[in-house]
Amino acid sequence: MSDSVNALPDHIAVRPDGPDSPGSVGWTQPLRVRLADETRPLPLECGESLYPVDVEYETYGTLSPARDNAILITHALSGDAHAAGWCANWQADDRPWRAKRPGWWDAMIGPGKPFDTSRYFVICSNVLGSCYGTTGPSSIDPRTGKPYGMRFPVVTVEDWVRLQERLVTHLGIDRLVTVCGGSLGGQQAIEWALAYPDRVRSVMVLAATPHLMAQGVAFNFAARNAVISDPNFRGGDYYGEPEGPDRGLAVARMIGHITYLSDTSMTSKFGRRLREKDVPGFQIEVEYEVESYLRHQGAAFVERFDGNSFLYITRAMDYFDAAEHGGGDLTRAMSKARCAWMIVSFSSDWLYPPSGSMAIATALAQNRRLVTYANLASQYGHDAFLLETERLSRLVTGFLANLNGGGE
Repeated sequence: MSDSVNALPDHIAVRPDGPDSPGSVGWTQPLRVRLADETRPLPLECGESLYPVDVEYETYGTLSPARDNAILITHALSGDAHAAGWCANWQADDRPWRAKRPGWWDAMIGPGKPFDTSRYFVICSNVLGSCYGTTGPSSIDPRTGKPYGMRFPVVTVEDWVRLQERLVTHLGIDRLVTVCGGSLGGQQAIEWALAYPDRVRSVMVLAATPHLMAQGVAFNFAARNAVISDPNFRGGDYYGEPEGPDRGLAVARMIGHITYLSDTSMTSKFGRRLREKDVPGFQIEVEYEVESYLRHQGAAFVERFDGNSFLYITRAMDYFDAAEHGGGDLTRAMSKARCAWMIVSFSSDWLYPPSGSMAIATALAQNRRLVTYANLASQYGHDAFLLETERLSRLVTGFLANLNGGGE
C-alpha cells in the first residue's frame, strides 16, 4: 500500500484531525509484549519454531468489562501498528516520519468514526518479520548475538495470524467483534475467519483476494531482485554498515507503487507533464512529473523501511492462498467460516482485482454463509481502500450496526 498521506491526490486537501481534536484518539504510545519464548516457541509454516518473539501493538478505546467489544485492524505491506492518533514517542523510537502525520488509518479510527473508539476497543499489531518493533530480520538472533538478516525464517500470513491470536488471547479476549484489513491486511482477515472461526463474529476484507495473481507475484519478484542486486545488500548482512541496499529498495518501492495506482489516477494526477519545464531536455534523468513522484516515493520509503523486511513480507504476500484451507478448493475452504463477512473491492484495482473478491463472496454464498459484497467504482486503483474513506465509512458503519442487530 502507499503511504496514506502521500497517496492523496492533489485536489484532496489533507486535513488530519489534530491530537486534541474530539475525533482523534490523541497521543499514542506503542506497546510491546513477548508472545513466544523458549518454553513456548512460535511454530511456523516453514517447519521451524521461532523464539523469542516480541510484538509491537497499539490499542485505542477501552476494553469492556465483558471483553466483548474488541476489533482487530490488520495492516498491509508497509504499514505498522500505528493505525490512529499521533505518536508521542517518535523521537525515542527514531521514527521521524511520524512527527507530522497521524496513524495510517486515522480517518477510520477514533471517537465518532466508523471504528468508534468511544464504543469499541481497537487493536492493531505489527506483523512478524517487519521492522517496527515486532521480531524480524533486524532483530538480534540469540544464537549468534547478531541481527538475523537473511537467516530469519520465511514467514507467512498464517504465521502472522497465529501470532495475532496469541496477542488477542494475551489481552484476555475470547472473541473479536471483527477483524478488518485492506490488501495484505485483508488476507489476514480471511485467514482469521478460516483458522479461528470461533474467535470472530465477523471479518471485513477490503481490496484483497484469495491469493495474489501471477502479475502481482511477478512484480514482487522484480522488486525483491532490485533489493538483492544492490551492491550494498551484502547477503542481507548490512546492519551496522555505512550503507544498506537503499538504491535497490527505492527501486522496489517504485515498482510496487505503480501497482497501487491505476492508469486513470496516474493520468489524472500527472498526465505527461514535464518536471518544471515546458520542453524535453533530451536527457535520461527525471523529465516527467510522474518520474519525480516515483523517485520521491522510493526515497521516502528508504527512510522508514528495511530491505530485508521488504523481502520477507512480499514473499508472505506471494504464498498466501485461502483455498489451501480446502485442499485447493476455495468453496470447500469457505465452508470453515462461521462469521459474517463484508467484502469490498474497487473497480480499478488491478493488483487485487474485483474478480478475486467476487470469487470469495461466491464461495461463501455457495456455503450459505452471511456475506455482503460491494464493488466500488473508483479511479484510485489498489490504493482506493486508503482513499475512499467516506464511502468505506458508510459501509463499515452499516455493517457493524447490522452486526449489532441494527440498533444503531
